[in-house]
This record gives sequence, structure tokens and C-alpha cells, in this order.
Amino acid sequence: MSLANTYSRSQDGIHAPLVSVEVDLANGLPSFSIVGLPETAVKESRDRVRAAIVNSRFEFPARRITVSLAPADLPKDGGRFDLPIALGILAASKQIPAETLGQYEFAGELGLSGEIRAVRGLLPMALACRQAGRALVVPADNADEATLVGGVEVLPAGHLLTVCAHLTGEARIVPHHTELPDMDIASDLDIADVRGQHHAKRALEIAAAGQHNLLMIGPPGTGKTMLASRLASILPPLTEDEAIETAAVASIGDTGFDIRYWKRRPVRCPHHTASGVALVGGGSHPRPGEISLSHNGVLFLDELTEFDRRVLEVLREPIETGRITISRAARQAEFPARFQLVAAMNPCPQGYDCDLGEHCRCTPEQQRRHRARISAPLLDRIDLQIEVLRPPREAQDNEARDTSAAIRARVLAARERQLARAGKPNAQLNNRELERDCALDEKDATLLQDAIRRFGLSMRAEHRILKVARTIADLAGNEHVTTEHVTEALTYRAMDRWLGRQR
Repeated sequence: MSLANTYSRSQDGIHAPLVSVEVDLANGLPSFSIVGLPETAVKESRDRVRAAIVNSRFEFPARRITVSLAPADLPKDGGRFDLPIALGILAASKQIPAETLGQYEFAGELGLSGEIRAVRGLLPMALACRQAGRALVVPADNADEATLVGGVEVLPAGHLLTVCAHLTGEARIVPHHTELPDMDIASDLDIADVRGQHHAKRALEIAAAGQHNLLMIGPPGTGKTMLASRLASILPPLTEDEAIETAAVASIGDTGFDIRYWKRRPVRCPHHTASGVALVGGGSHPRPGEISLSHNGVLFLDELTEFDRRVLEVLREPIETGRITISRAARQAEFPARFQLVAAMNPCPQGYDCDLGEHCRCTPEQQRRHRARISAPLLDRIDLQIEVLRPPREAQDNEARDTSAAIRARVLAARERQLARAGKPNAQLNNRELERDCALDEKDATLLQDAIRRFGLSMRAEHRILKVARTIADLAGNEHVTTEHVTEALTYRAMDRWLGRQR
């Protein structure tokens, strides 16, 4: 009886639990079985592995082959186990040495010729492999992604023969090193391109500084989408840890991670026909949805009222917690979802030439149904709600316009004040931190309470007004929140005032 053991890793959310690939060759009629909760793609590896071994000029043992993927209660999917299974068979049949296999972890899908093809989710595997202190053998096409994790030896291979030659000592694989792209904060999209809309630009700056959610309400053609597309150009850069976590989520997504976007904040713009599963993630093997793929970045929902109301409701918990847990009968997965929500909507169903004034031809009932597409609990979670109306043409001529670079400098200074004070952006302050950092004097507290009673705001809305006021104070370089900051924060609750007008 011959036995060999190799290591690989499965996928569980953004985690990569260790999988021990045990191969046993026993006497009896030739057979090939895989146990340990293998999904269809893993079961099909039997044919890929057999063809790859034979076409690589090795002998496929005509014996009873049993492959055990341990732990047995962890589901395994994808083609990543092809390479460790093939190496286990070759080691168990004494065609390659088995002594050094424990120093490595392997991942890769095998072609019938023995070619090693790229797989998803290499970045979480590299993180776990670094912690375990082993070298990582990966497909050549995944090497750049795996080397984003410092402190792990990444060995790229394009063919099964290359890995075998390395293990036998005939031709060692040179560890891969990647020159990471310089983080270019410059963008073709500059906020200076937007004419007029000073109030909206100011709100965008506050949103970027404090990581606040933003809703823009206005008729078509006023620049809502144009403004939203330029938010990323004024956001602070990702830290190293944020960049790794963001890339890890993208790595397990359907399209994988592109190294060209290293340290760039993701911007996701799902269509309004997207389902709830598309937004939060799901499936029999849970995959991250749009809210997780926009982790540490921006989720832009254009035409907000065109989304199904039930779809929008799934955003409420992730906005508060910064994570999403997907539960299925067989397994549960948790993904990070600390995104910045930016949304745009028309003020009424007619849309064209409508500003909720004399030009609006919608009936009160039509407006009511239109507003009912967005629930009050969801609105409560949006810090900044502004009206974006058409500015007079003459106001757009010869105006002085800040560039994205100038605004970004102010945003960075304000964010540094927040991190030095609380270690987090203002939007993430909890109640105790809010009382400490956003304390008001008696006059300002009375002003705020009067506004809350007038507009019928909830306690959550009150807290978000205070967070916005704290950010405005940080942009001004003030240590304390004053009347000026509170009154400006109140002007960014346009939806509350609009709903109050329509009651």
C-alpha cells in the first residue's frame, strides 16, 4: 500500500481553510474515487488528472486509487484541486519524491495536456499560506495576484512537468516577484468638469471626507451621474490592509482581481434590474455581491426608484454593520461590505422638466407612489440628501471651479483629523464616540431638537446629522462642532423636508 499527502485550500467566503489531499494506492480492480464532499467540478478532475498524467509522459497507476479531501465536512468546489491530486498520485506511485511535499501548498486546474490553468481566489489562499509558513505553487497566470501578499514564496508554474521537475530537483522554479503598479490618483474624470452645482459639489466633498452615504434628487440632465462618477477622484487612497482586503474580495468574484487596479477604490454601478442576490451575493456556493465587490469603495445606484423596493431593503443591515452573512442549508459565508452608498433619483415619475414646482405635471398620488419606492428606514441610513436642480445658464459662465486634486487635499486633511481622533471615519462612529466627539452646547442642541421635531426625524437621522456636522467641522479645521456646522448639516436632509412638504 502506498500513501501520499499534499496540501491545498478550499474557499469559505474570503477565508481559505486548509485541505489535506490524501492519496492512497491499493491492490484491487483499477478505480479512481474522490471523497470528502467534492462538488461536480472536483469529481470531474478524475478525467482531467488521468489525461494530464498520461500526456505528461508519466505512468497512471492501474490500481485502486482513493483520494480523500480532508476535512470531510468542508465542501470543495472548482478545479483548484487538480494539481495537488495529480502530485499526490505521482508521489504515492513513487514517480516523484514525497518527502518535500509538506513544504508547499498547491492550487491549479489541469488541462488534458498537463497545462496548469488559472483559478479563482488565489489571494485569500496566499494570505493563509503565509500564516502557515509554506511556499505556494500557483498557475503562472495567477502569480502576479498571489505576490500582492508580502512574505510568502510564490512559485509560478505553467505545466505539470514544471512542478515535477522542481520537486525532483532537476529544474528549480524561480520565485515570482511583481513590480506593483504605482497608484495613480489622477483620473480622466475631474470634478472641475461639472459646471455650477456648488451645493452638490460641497455635499460630495463632505461625503468623501467622512465616508457618508449620499442621495441626489433632481430632474434629468442636472449632473447627478456626472457628480457621482467623480467621487472616486477625491477619495483618500487605500491603506495596505484595505487594499489587500479589497483585492481578496475581488479575487473570489466571477471576474477575479486585475492587478492594474491595485490600491484603487472599487466603483460598482449595478443596473436597476439587479436582483437582491446580485446586490448582497448568494448562490449554492456563496459568491460576493455588488455590496461586497464595492467594499472600501463606492456603490452607485442610479435611478434609485427604478429598483425593486424589496431589493433596496436588503441594503439596510450591511449599511449599518459593514458585513453581510449569507446562510444556506449546507453552509454559511460572511463577506465584508463596508461600502459608501451614492444614489441618484428623479423627484417624480414624469422626470422630464420636473423640479417639483410649477413645471411638474404629476398628480399628488403619482408622487406619493413614486416616493413609496424608498422606505423611511433606508432613507434614515443615508446621511446626505440633496436636491440637484438646473442652475441658471449665466451662473455657469466664467465660474471658478475647484479641481479634484484641490478637493482631495482638503478631504485628506479632514480624514487625517478623524483617524487621529477616533481611528475611523466619522460615518462609522458609534453612539459613545458620537457623544464624545460631537458634543453640542445648549443653544445648538436646542436648534437640532427643534429641527428634529419639525421634520419628524428619527433618532438614527439625528445621529447621522451629528456625524455630518462633525465632518463639516473637520473640513473647516475646527475642534468643536458649532452652530454653523449643525445648520449646514441640516440643509443636507432634503428628502426629509420634501416628504414633510408632501404630507
